[in-house]
Amino acid sequence: MSSSRYYFHFYFLLILIISTNCLAKTTFQPKTLFLAVKKDPSTLQYITQIYQRTPLVPVKLAVHLGGESLWVDCEKGYKSSTYKPALCYSNQCNLARSTTCGNCYENNTRPGCNNNACYNVVPNPAMDINSAEGEIAEDVLSIRSINGSILGPVATVPRFVFSCITSNLTQNLGKNVKGMVGFGQQSPVSLATQFASAFRFSRQFAICLSSSTERNGVIFIGHSPYFFSLAFDASRDLIYTPIITHPRYITITYPHYVRIKRDSPEYYIQVSFIKINGKNLALNKTLLSLDENEEGGTRISTTVPYTELEASIYSVVSKAFINEMPEEVKKVPAMQPFKTCFNSTYIGMSRLGYNAPEINLVFHKPNVYWTIIGANSLVRVSDGVICLAFVERSKASGQAIVIGGYQMQDNLVEFDLSRSRIDHDLGLQSSKDMKMLPE
Repeated sequence: MSSSRYYFHFYFLLILIISTNCLAKTTFQPKTLFLAVKKDPSTLQYITQIYQRTPLVPVKLAVHLGGESLWVDCEKGYKSSTYKPALCYSNQCNLARSTTCGNCYENNTRPGCNNNACYNVVPNPAMDINSAEGEIAEDVLSIRSINGSILGPVATVPRFVFSCITSNLTQNLGKNVKGMVGFGQQSPVSLATQFASAFRFSRQFAICLSSSTERNGVIFIGHSPYFFSLAFDASRDLIYTPIITHPRYITITYPHYVRIKRDSPEYYIQVSFIKINGKNLALNKTLLSLDENEEGGTRISTTVPYTELEASIYSVVSKAFINEMPEEVKKVPAMQPFKTCFNSTYIGMSRLGYNAPEINLVFHKPNVYWTIIGANSLVRVSDGVICLAFVERSKASGQAIVIGGYQMQDNLVEFDLSRSRIDHDLGLQSSKDMKMLPE
């Protein structure tokens, strides 16, 4: 993966100026759409904003890479003249992978509570009890388009399928965040898939998260090139690794109780081994394979702040990283959630962050790897203290490696769903080569 540094302290602020008056339905055929993404300082979640309903209102959502759909809290203040619940056995229910169907027994129906409506299971990975049932519905949804490096008109899907939640599922989300937007693979109702279907472009999107809470990152939806400046196309030198599809069994209760197999919306990839400063680490290779219970292997996630490693893998990586640090750099006591911390006095800095041992996650081929340099491997936690930005997995089971948001920051990652692969850039790109886009 690239260690390219993509800095955003300029033009994505434009998105925050969009007014509701600009968000009218259009008949044009965009090739590329985009969303501004901001890192929430308190939760470390990545937050974007869409416009939904009639009349249109801005709605803040957390980005959930492996989420099947977009879900919104409808408990307070959801008002729209174009809201329509999906009726039992309808195409919308099938598309959204409905798990149950029935009536709402309140005195007055409202968004999230209607009769003869279908429901699906909606996740919030930020919560301990992390799922609830949501009423499947459709409403107007709009985001901006981009043409090369120039902002384009608004793109609107008038009947966007989403889930409407009436339980308190927004706990642990950022301030004023009303739900989550899913980009899951194999999902007919993910944001990327619905816009690709509506405007007939390729099912692909690219993410570049910002390392700063003051600068915006971006999600491009649709065709490359992805311009970060007038001169620089960030998609020009990408190499790829396959996305691993994996079955998941779910239970539906209508028209009768049955368990069915569907592909997981999560993004799994093959990490074959890990290198630190070019040296292979002795890992339990069995853990690096995804098993039939969807455990082991490697997953990419935007809802995990820092890369999580299974305990034995963390131990090996931590020891090797410490051994490769300069002798004058001393360990200091752990600072939660990190276990491996250092005195930063004798650690130098460059445009690529701290001068640290290079970590390579090697994929399906020896020459295809994700390079993690100092800016993504070390995090400052207090004055004079930095820590290895990896955490030991707290759960007894799960993926052996979950690549988190911190390791994705300032790197371009493209998810090409039509070819079932993830593309990434191996070249180094100086921030000095970036040119400010016109406002």
